[in-house]
Amino acid sequence: MNERLDNLLNRALGELASSSTKEDALKVKAAYLGRKGDLAILLKELGSLPPDQRKAAGEAINRVKDRIEEEAGALISRFDDAEKAERLSRERVDITLPGRSQRPGKAHPVTQVMDEIEAIFTGLGFDIAEGPEVELDYYNFEALNFPKDHPARDMQDTFFIGPDVLLRTHTSAVQIRVMESQAPPLKVIAPGTVYRRDSDITHSPMFHQVEGFMVDKGVRFTDLKGILTLFLHALFGEKTPVRFRPSFFPFTEPSAEVDIGCVICAGKGCRVCKGSGWLEILGAGMIHPEVFKAVKYDPEACTGFAFGLGVERIAMLKFGIDDLRLLFENDIRFLRQF
Repeated sequence: MNERLDNLLNRALGELASSSTKEDALKVKAAYLGRKGDLAILLKELGSLPPDQRKAAGEAINRVKDRIEEEAGALISRFDDAEKAERLSRERVDITLPGRSQRPGKAHPVTQVMDEIEAIFTGLGFDIAEGPEVELDYYNFEALNFPKDHPARDMQDTFFIGPDVLLRTHTSAVQIRVMESQAPPLKVIAPGTVYRRDSDITHSPMFHQVEGFMVDKGVRFTDLKGILTLFLHALFGEKTPVRFRPSFFPFTEPSAEVDIGCVICAGKGCRVCKGSGWLEILGAGMIHPEVFKAVKYDPEACTGFAFGLGVERIAMLKFGIDDLRLLFENDIRFLRQF
């Protein structure tokens, strides 16, 4: 038994000494110390020895086991230390190198313009309201004086989800929801996302709009002109010319288109303003009595005005962008300019 143990120990130590990797050392350890290893086989043979020899043989087997375990453990630790040292060397950071700067994020140009519009109107005492983007036909059209067969519905090419459910085509629907739930006086803007089936260099199927309205006793068209002129001067500069032209919207009467002097050519005439020197910027008017009736306001007791503007159009004019699609392509080279 002692001779077999000496041979086994020498063979194990030799195999450990020739191990070149941690995996090799683990295999040698398992071959000799595992449940089916050589030492386990010797332990099973103890029962076949005379009783007076079993104790000494068991102690000899344990000594060999301890020696192999000690040598294997030391070798595996050396492999672990070498691997750690190599990894640390590979992952070492040279603290003398210059740092890698991170570009700070910037707000999207549409967000910048939306924030500026909101700041101007809240400075004029307007509150901000929001409403659902998936809207009922009633709020988007009927309550705004668009009957089912009204030809003005053709002005807005709509995404219908069901017979009476749609993606809102304007944030004017929020006007109805607010007036239904609150009594005058009201000064509110409703910024948000709207949807129409239209796509080219100046139109997008999804864009942003700001609806604004004011309702109280004795609100006049001159109030509308004054507030919108203040707003446009704050947005484009005090010297920007502003004019109002008669127009038509089902939910306002009288209605007007509001123009500003072309910010590209300073009113001299260019391709953007089609040589007129003017740019259409928003639509507005006095709230129609039928709209007041829909929200159970007495049109004899109160008056009001409403207006709506496209945020992307203003962003294009402020930043000199000639293709609306650039705002939604998320090209980092384009966005970094703002």
